[in-house]
Amino acid sequence: MTFNLPNLLSLLRMALVPVFVIRVLGGDVRGAFLVFAVAGVTDALDGAIARIWRQQTALGTYLDPAADKLLLVTSYVVLAVPNLHPGYVIPAWVTALVITRDIVIVVVALLLYVTGGVSRFPPSPLSKLNTGVQVGTVILVLLSGLSDTLEAPAMIASYAVACLTLASGIDYIVRANRMAGTRP
Repeated sequence: MTFNLPNLLSLLRMALVPVFVIRVLGGDVRGAFLVFAVAGVTDALDGAIARIWRQQTALGTYLDPAADKLLLVTSYVVLAVPNLHPGYVIPAWVTALVITRDIVIVVVALLLYVTGGVSRFPPSPLSKLNTGVQVGTVILVLLSGLSDTLEAPAMIASYAVACLTLASGIDYIVRANRMAGTRP
């Protein structure tokens, strides 16, 4: 196991998750937003540093997406609990879609690995767009706790997340089916 700077930044992002939850539970929207923003910066930095200084590691290939998923799933869970934070509340069914898609992707990737030896299952452009909209929605939901005018955009964004989550989940299944079909 190699603990270089990018991997340490991924671990820091994981360590920020409980801090984010504590800020939300404490009603500190600005603090929660700041923690989420710092986590976002560590995500950008770990990838850039790994590429620029050629510090990609096998550990990093798993740690970085795990840290991302941990932060996003946790954000969707806490921001879907009514009366837990000011502002727009993400509908529970949207959170359920986000979590279910991630579980399906992990299960499909595991099945492809076990049955066909597929060790790489990169995200599609649609999946990357979905992740970007999910992050933007968390930001809008947090900021809606500071300004009522952002509740409608946060609601629209959460419905966009639902649509993109379904579409990217279907896309993953189609891609996995193609990958499985090309394996002996």
